[in-house]
Amino acid sequence: MFDVFEKHLRSHVDISDEDLELIRAGSVKRAMRKWQPVLQDGEVWRINCFIASGCFRLYRFGEDGTDHTLRFGVDGWWISDQESYNNEKPSDYNIEALAASTVLIWTKEKWTELMEEIPALKKFNEILLAKSYEASQRRIFSLISYSAEEKYNEFQKTYPSVFNRVPLHMVASYLGISRETLSRIRKEYTKHH
Repeated sequence: MFDVFEKHLRSHVDISDEDLELIRAGSVKRAMRKWQPVLQDGEVWRINCFIASGCFRLYRFGEDGTDHTLRFGVDGWWISDQESYNNEKPSDYNIEALAASTVLIWTKEKWTELMEEIPALKKFNEILLAKSYEASQRRIFSLISYSAEEKYNEFQKTYPSVFNRVPLHMVASYLGISRETLSRIRKEYTKHH
């Protein structure tokens, strides 16, 4: 399981085997059941969570009780509530496993300690934060400017491995469109591809 993380890390930075061993020693492996929550609203997110295998979603409930999916996470990705983590405040979000999954977890304290000891990990963390910010910007732009069809096509390109792994209503929620609209678009898409 750690080899998935090692490959991910080494694709971004050069790191010694010794430093890698320190990072491994500081991690905890955890197996998750389908639908198992990792974070529930009201809790403070105090971990760094790398998805070695599986699928997760970050979501919250609207005033009317509808759940809104903000993000999915699959093999080789990270999942977190950055706002709760940074400010140590109770989260407004939930994170749950959408399939049996395995994760590597570092506590906030351990991750900070490792970043201080290992310059390559600090650099890696900065790269991750920059990529996360860029992805959020692209997502906001697509939500405010793309048609439903464009959102669907973008989702298919960006998350090819997510689409067939999550229930349709969650994809519709993520795209900000109704389930009916999503079904119509999928039918059209299938006809032309």
